[in-house]
Amino acid sequence: MSIQAKQPKPKTCKNPACRASFVPQRLGQAVCSPKCALATVEVQKAKEKKSLAQAGRRDIKVRKEALKSRGDHMKDAEKAVRDYRRTYELSIGSGCISCGESQESILHAQGWKTGGAFDAGHFLGKGARPELRLVPSNIWLQCKSCNAGSSKYARKGQTVSQAFREGLIGRIGLEAVEALEADHTPRKETIEQLKAITAEYRAKTKELKKGQAA
Repeated sequence: MSIQAKQPKPKTCKNPACRASFVPQRLGQAVCSPKCALATVEVQKAKEKKSLAQAGRRDIKVRKEALKSRGDHMKDAEKAVRDYRRTYELSIGSGCISCGESQESILHAQGWKTGGAFDAGHFLGKGARPELRLVPSNIWLQCKSCNAGSSKYARKGQTVSQAFREGLIGRIGLEAVEALEADHTPRKETIEQLKAITAEYRAKTKELKKGQAA
C-alpha cells in the first residue's frame, strides 16, 4: 500500500500588493509568481534604503548634539520652557498679558503673522535679567505686537512693559510680582541641567497637547 504525499496547504502571497492565496510548488515558496518575487525584492530594497537613511539621520543628529555649545543648549531649554508656557496659557483661555486682548480678538487682528499671533514673552527681559531666563513665572502669553514692543495694542496710556506689569499683578498679585522683580539669584545651569530642563518641558508640552486632543 503506497503512502500518498501530503498536499501542501495554501499560503498567502508575501507581496503586499498581491496577498493572493496560492498552493506552494516548492519548499519555502513565499510568493505566488516570479512577478511577485521581483516585487518583494524591490520592497525589501526600499526598506533597507529607508533603514540606512534613518541610521544616517540619527548619526547626523548625534554628531550635531555633540557639537552643541552651552549657548545652544540654553536656547533649546528656553524654547522648551516658552513653548510650554505658551501652550499652557492658550489652553486655559488667557489673553495677552500686556494689552489684555482676548485670544479671539488677537487672532482676528494678527492671525496672519508668520509663526502665529501669539508669543511667550519675558516679563523681565533676558538681556537685563538673564538669571530669570528659564523661570516659568517670568514667561507669559503675549500677542505678537506686544512682544515685539509695539504700544499699538498696549493698555491705554502705558508702555508695553508697564502694561505687562499691570496685567501680571492682575494674574498673580503685587506681592508675587515684587518677589519676581527682587529675585537676583544667580543661575548658571550646566549643560546636563539644561538638557534635563529641555527634556522636562518638551514632555510637559507633549502631555498637555495630548490631553487637549483627547
